[in-house]
Amino acid sequence: METKAQLLPILGEQRVGISTAQFLKIGVGGRAAALGEAFVAIADDASALYWNPAGLAQFKKNEVIFSHNNWVVDINHDFLGVVYHLDSDNTLGASLTALTMDDMAVTTEYAPFGTGEYFSFTDIAISLSYARKMTEQFSFGGTVKYVEETLDKLKMRGVMIDLGTYYKTGLGSTRFAVTVSNFGAELAPDGEIVLVGNRNKSEWQSFAPPTIFRIGFALEPYQNDEHRVTTSIQLNHPNDNSENLVLGAEYAWKELFLIRGGYKFNVDEQNYSFGAGLNVPISFTEITIDYAYANFSRLGSAHRFSIILGI
Repeated sequence: METKAQLLPILGEQRVGISTAQFLKIGVGGRAAALGEAFVAIADDASALYWNPAGLAQFKKNEVIFSHNNWVVDINHDFLGVVYHLDSDNTLGASLTALTMDDMAVTTEYAPFGTGEYFSFTDIAISLSYARKMTEQFSFGGTVKYVEETLDKLKMRGVMIDLGTYYKTGLGSTRFAVTVSNFGAELAPDGEIVLVGNRNKSEWQSFAPPTIFRIGFALEPYQNDEHRVTTSIQLNHPNDNSENLVLGAEYAWKELFLIRGGYKFNVDEQNYSFGAGLNVPISFTEITIDYAYANFSRLGSAHRFSIILGI
């Protein structure tokens, strides 16, 4: 029995470290983060640009989203996205993701406390998305993204795609979603560095992108004009780690004030999360402000803030 219980984690651990561009796995938006990232089957706002491009066809407003994430070890992760509805069935979107941190000191075997020089590390992703509502129940979407990672004198570039589907079953409010994110060819750095002893190195190993296959299911077990409860369950299958399960729940009062919580099972470091949201309707737009706290067992915590403007 013990062997069976440990089978999936052991197989997953064998895949750790086989992919690059890890910043693409950092979730976007305070709402999704508070729900434990169990969001692909909800995906009904501009954060669907990251989670499920098919979800862009699930809401009617044109939206702009900005998400800021105080990630662990003083890393900043920012996301800016725009969603525009061409008509009732076709939607376009664009987004920019950036991961940045302060410059770091250069160290060597002979100068472990620094040589006096500094280097930088930056990740960016530029994406274009399209979604189409095929019927009132089914929609699909796709995203093409250009990814660039800069580590001092080295750069790694590549193109990846996301694909997503969104299906309303017709049984109450239940819906089902399937996504594949960060699918593409292997990436390798280009550039040359000088190692200790004036040795040059310009050949580098290539790695796969961090492809993730997600299946999600969501429904409202209770809903009326004043109260709404949304629950979501999601299975994630990354190419570089164990399969994991995430759960999320959201309570909304008059769609103005919202509280959320989530939990991740079989995920390294991460476990519970929670947060809140506030919708502020004004004359020409609606502003949604979301916050999420995500706990890490050893690395501390992460805080996400996001703002969505709807027109």
